[in-house]
This record gives sequence, C-alpha cells and structure tokens, in this order.
Amino acid sequence: MSGLQAHVDDYLRLRRALGFKLKEDERLLGRLVGYLEAAGATTVSSELAIRWARLPVGVHPNQWAKRLRIARGFAGYLQTIDPTTEIPPPDVFPHRLQRATPYLFSQQDVCRLLAEARRLRHPMRAASYEALFGLLAVSGMRIGEAIALEREDVDLDAGLITIRKAKRDRGRLVPLHPTATEALRRYASERDRLCPTPRSRAFFLSSAGTPVLAVGLRATFREITTRIGVRTQAVRPRIHDLRHRFAVQTLIDWHRSGANINERIATLSTYLGHISPADTYWYLSASPELMALAAERLDDRFGSVR
Repeated sequence: MSGLQAHVDDYLRLRRALGFKLKEDERLLGRLVGYLEAAGATTVSSELAIRWARLPVGVHPNQWAKRLRIARGFAGYLQTIDPTTEIPPPDVFPHRLQRATPYLFSQQDVCRLLAEARRLRHPMRAASYEALFGLLAVSGMRIGEAIALEREDVDLDAGLITIRKAKRDRGRLVPLHPTATEALRRYASERDRLCPTPRSRAFFLSSAGTPVLAVGLRATFREITTRIGVRTQAVRPRIHDLRHRFAVQTLIDWHRSGANINERIATLSTYLGHISPADTYWYLSASPELMALAAERLDDRFGSVR
C-alpha cells in the first residue's frame, strides 16, 4: 500500500467514526491517489487536483465541483500531516445546487401504486413490495432505512419501528399509525406463510427469502408507475417522492387544523431523521395546495393590510 493510500484510509476511518459513510468518497479518492502517483506526486497539489477533477468529459460542472470538493476535504486533512500539501480553491468550477422536481403523489396515486404491486406475479414479491411502498408513503422513511429493517426492529405490539441504519448513523424511533401497524402485521403473517424458512432476518423479504434490494425495488417502481400512467416522458417520479409526499401532507394537515407550524417543524424534522429543520423545509416546497393554505392563513391574519 502506498503512503498516499494509507493516508486516505486513515482519513476515511476518522470521518466514518463521526458517522459519515463516504462510499463515493472512498471510490473517488482511490482514483485520485492513482492519478497522483501516475504523475509522480507524493502529495496533493492544486494543479493536479483540479486536472483530476475535470477528467470526466461531457459532464455537468457540478460533477467536477463534487470531485474537487472531495479532493479538498482529503487535502485539508493531509496538510495537517504534510505541510507541503496544497488545498485547491473552492470556487474553481461553477456549481449550482440541483434538486429533482418532486412528483407529489395524490392519495389516489398511492392507492393505485399499492394495488398494482399486489398484482405482481410472485406472491412474496407482491406482498413485500406492496408493504414496502405503503410503509414509505405513510412514514416518510428512506428506502435504505426500510429495506435494512430486521424483524426485531419492527415492534408490531407497540406500533414502533427502530431505525438503526439511518443516514450518518443517526438512529431513531418511528411510531406508526394503528392502520399502518395492522398492514405490517398482515404482511408479516403472509411473509411467514410464504417463506417459513427465510435465509435472512430482514423484515421485508424477496422471493428468494433474502433481503429486498434497492435496485430491484427501484426497477419495479419504474415498471408500476409506468403501468398506472404516472410515469411519462416528462414526469419521472422517484420512490423518494413518497417521502416528500409524507412531509407535505403532514404540513397540510397541520395547516388545516390551525397548528403552529414553526413550533411543530422540529418534530417533523426529527421524525424524518433530519439533522436540521432547514433540511425539512425544502421538502415542503412545490405544493400548490400547501401554498394555497399558507396564503389563506396569511389573508386571515393580514387581510386588512394593503
């Protein structure tokens, strides 16, 4: 192992101890080390890091900016060990935050999604995907959190899910509505009937008795949303949009009940597993119904002001 690679391993180990997963960082930093060593360099220089960052041809500058950001993070660490290390400047490439426009699933959309999942050919696959899509829609959980659940993480008596493998390793508890708990109870019964000797402790099982994989879940989601007419050339919903829908619908319900949104936003942020309420506010955008309710509230309060 080269000296640079050893430093990369130490850097990743240190940051992972703080809760970061850094899978992409590990992959890209390995390539950076190979590039630096091929150039005969023993440390990071601004010139070489910038040249490496813009190696992919024909990609959006955001990709170059991301690669350079990862190189800068490692360079900052390495400079504390080797003062000759250069930290590339942060503003070399134009960068614009781009987030996919969410598709706001209606209640009818969700019902059609679950109904179509029930029609999947293999009974275990049908049961698991219906339960998974349903859970994501009513809990706002991330895909990775849901498919990583093990049987002991889902307490059907208490109606409580324990998320252990969350983003940045921030575990949390997710209480469920009684109707969601009952749906999961029905699924667990069907799962155990269809697969009495599973090959995994996962709560959601594939047709082979192994954990459901994200790649298969996404492929089936694309297939189903196309079949029910939600997915078109112009509209491309993601499974993550079910999480967006949950956040928006929660705020809509609070608006309708006259609740103080600012007082409750931290609760929603915690439920979703966000580090900061600022991350939660983004989920609450792009909803005409929500904007109309907010406008009504403002009009009720300040309607006489012109």
